[in-house]
Amino acid sequence: MEKILDIIDSIAHEKGLKQEDVQGAIKTAFVQTAKRVIDDELAFSAVIDESNKTLTLIQTITVVADDDAKLSGEEKGAYMSLSEALENDPDAEIEDAFQVEHNLEDYGRTGAQQLHREIEYHVQRLVENSIYDKYKSKIGTIVSGRVTRVDHEQSTYIEVDEVKAILPMKSRIKGEIFKVGDILKAVVRRVNIDKLAGISIEISRTSPKFLEELLRLEVPEIADEIVTIERSARIPGDRAKIALMSSHPQVDPIGATVGVRGVRINAVSEELLNENIDCIEFTNIPELFIARVMSPAIISSVSIEGEKAIVILPSDQKSKAIGKSGINIRLASMLSGFEIELKDIPSSGDGSSSETEEKKDDLSSLEALFN
Repeated sequence: MEKILDIIDSIAHEKGLKQEDVQGAIKTAFVQTAKRVIDDELAFSAVIDESNKTLTLIQTITVVADDDAKLSGEEKGAYMSLSEALENDPDAEIEDAFQVEHNLEDYGRTGAQQLHREIEYHVQRLVENSIYDKYKSKIGTIVSGRVTRVDHEQSTYIEVDEVKAILPMKSRIKGEIFKVGDILKAVVRRVNIDKLAGISIEISRTSPKFLEELLRLEVPEIADEIVTIERSARIPGDRAKIALMSSHPQVDPIGATVGVRGVRINAVSEELLNENIDCIEFTNIPELFIARVMSPAIISSVSIEGEKAIVILPSDQKSKAIGKSGINIRLASMLSGFEIELKDIPSSGDGSSSETEEKKDDLSSLEALFN
């Protein structure tokens, strides 16, 4: 085919594809077309001449002995007897490969239509793979788009550039209602590809990663990796806890994230339907970290027993430690990775207060050592 490179350049530019990928797709389309309209058992290859921009379709025929069984089998067109080969080339030997050119235009309208379908199919696969790879790399990042539909299962559909995104009801914050025309922001959870439906992405507004990415957008220190989010946990729409660490001694991770008068953290909270966000300074010392994540409760001491953390606290702090409907202790467990068991001690009484003070002193000493 003449000027095939011009066609390849045009397709690559229009579809945003790499030229070498389109070349491979076009070659495959020619080979598949030849197999369909000539013979599926024959060996074909497509060769592009860069100098004159043409493509040549070549059939390879292998030389075999005159009595070889392959000459009478189903693939006999792929082989040539040695005696026949010698008529064309006196130097021919067994296992030599003869190449015969084919022109698909010689096969009339059938060949042209089949070639068109094959090119369209293979280029479309390239486009889909390119889009798939693009959004696969976006998993865990935020995308936004306009709502186009809300189905009977309350799944919300939005258009994100060249693909559709689906926000299932389970991935929507409780109480959220979207209607057609709304601008929706969410994090990419997974990319799906289907032969009939094409490519779609599943997005989420309940994932802890959504909280992290919103903070990355709102807090320059997090975007610049001066402050890092070590861990996060959410009960969507109610409350969240994030563990932060600063790589710069003069940057307070909590202050930088909260912002002046809470302007930064409040902006994120509003996007999450006024979800309360607790910011905690991260430490690798598990006892100290658990004491911090139990905030607003004041903890007397923490001891680790395998996968369990025993938290000792005054009885009047127990309700704060548990939180409304157990939300605080659940988040603390999710963030720390430990099963948390609370043991309360009387606030005053028969000598137990002195033990309490000793435990508080131990925790304070640990804090001072860390700081």
